[in-house]
Amino acid sequence: MNWIALLLSLTLLVATHELGHLFFAKLFHTRVRRYYIFFNPLFSIVKAKKFGGKWHFLFFNSKTPDSWDEKNLQPEDQDNTLWGLGWVPLGGYCDIAGMIDETKKAEDLEEKPQPWEYRTKPAWQRLCIISGGVLVNFITALLLYGVIFAHWGKDELPLRSATLGYDYAQVMLDEGFSNGDIIVAIDGKEMYEYTDVTKALLLDNPRVVSVQRGDSLVDIYMSGHLMERVNHEGVKQLMAYRIPFVVHSAVAGGNAERAGIMAGDSIVSIDDSAMAAFSDVTAALGRRKGMTAQIGFYRGGELMSLPVEVSSDGKIGVQRESDIPRLFADYRHIDYTFLQAIPAGISHGWQTLTNYVSSLKVLFSPGGTRQLGGFKAMADLFPDHWSWQAFWNLTALLALVLAFMNVIPIPGLDGGHIVFTLWEIVTGRKPSEKFLTAAQNVGMFLLLALMIIANGNDILRWIGLM
Repeated sequence: MNWIALLLSLTLLVATHELGHLFFAKLFHTRVRRYYIFFNPLFSIVKAKKFGGKWHFLFFNSKTPDSWDEKNLQPEDQDNTLWGLGWVPLGGYCDIAGMIDETKKAEDLEEKPQPWEYRTKPAWQRLCIISGGVLVNFITALLLYGVIFAHWGKDELPLRSATLGYDYAQVMLDEGFSNGDIIVAIDGKEMYEYTDVTKALLLDNPRVVSVQRGDSLVDIYMSGHLMERVNHEGVKQLMAYRIPFVVHSAVAGGNAERAGIMAGDSIVSIDDSAMAAFSDVTAALGRRKGMTAQIGFYRGGELMSLPVEVSSDGKIGVQRESDIPRLFADYRHIDYTFLQAIPAGISHGWQTLTNYVSSLKVLFSPGGTRQLGGFKAMADLFPDHWSWQAFWNLTALLALVLAFMNVIPIPGLDGGHIVFTLWEIVTGRKPSEKFLTAAQNVGMFLLLALMIIANGNDILRWIGLM
């Protein structure tokens, strides 16, 4: 299911990205010969083009008929775009006449520049055309966040409202943290949000982290090697909320039901050892496999205790409550009207983009390239069950990533074209078509190398070598 979600998400983003280029090209009367979703080596699943007053379709076609060629059409039809669906789901393209890109090189262009070609348009118009995809992706992300807030609202749990504290990854425990600690300040700056903490820990190389540990405030002096270890060991999450063990339901006929455990019971001890966090309770039950444990719990505000048999796999036969808002008193749900949701979505989208850009410096730390991931890493972001909220949230995130990656000044990406066009606007000197072709080839080589590294990391993780 997560692969299906990724494919659908990327299809939507590629389609809107290329529509951004197409929109500005049409706005400035530049011909767009082909608009394709997915690539089409050897054949296309479907092609469509309007000429002669009606739409024409071809299915599973390998060669477009000469009668469809713009040179053989009436003048009023020569500007019409051929729309296509390929069979290789790795992206798509917008073939703009007179533009050197992944679809053509200098020798593929017409000998004589034509007024309807990209290369004959003023530099500012070409800048708009090449920036259109990035602009549409960015706007798409902000609008999606606004719609998400309008439909689902927003949930918040302040950092210090996780009353049981946090469970920490081994790299954090080695730095001196203890499970249950609550981070209150980093290098003297107070922390209020979970995302701010993880960002500061990973990107700011902090020296001192202050934590609330029981009734005491403890300073932890960092080693300075946290990022290096995170990269080397592939740590995915530094810390996670410690949640209470509240019973959602007892398995019918299971040990807990026979002993009298009921939905709503909040487990707080095992064999008189206090432990309110789910992670501690499950660990304690795992040490009592095949034994009988005395389970302490609150029911309706009253502390009670019952003996319960523990199975050979360390279970007692209950489903825990997983609805986070019901587990924390300070968990807040904010509803937005549509007019409120749009500025909230814009603010959230901008903050998400700045966090993403800041996180890229991880790649330049020792072992940073190990954090690169390919299509599998992207698919793993999506849940293995269908959730529209998760789908649209991740699609908005990927839209921001796609927008930013495309403005990086690498030849072959939109950013490379943007830089060359800006250079022309500033200096008045236009790069030659041969130079643009060479730059395009270099850019495509770099992109291919990046894809090999990223997807190679996925394979190494899959076979357990990373």
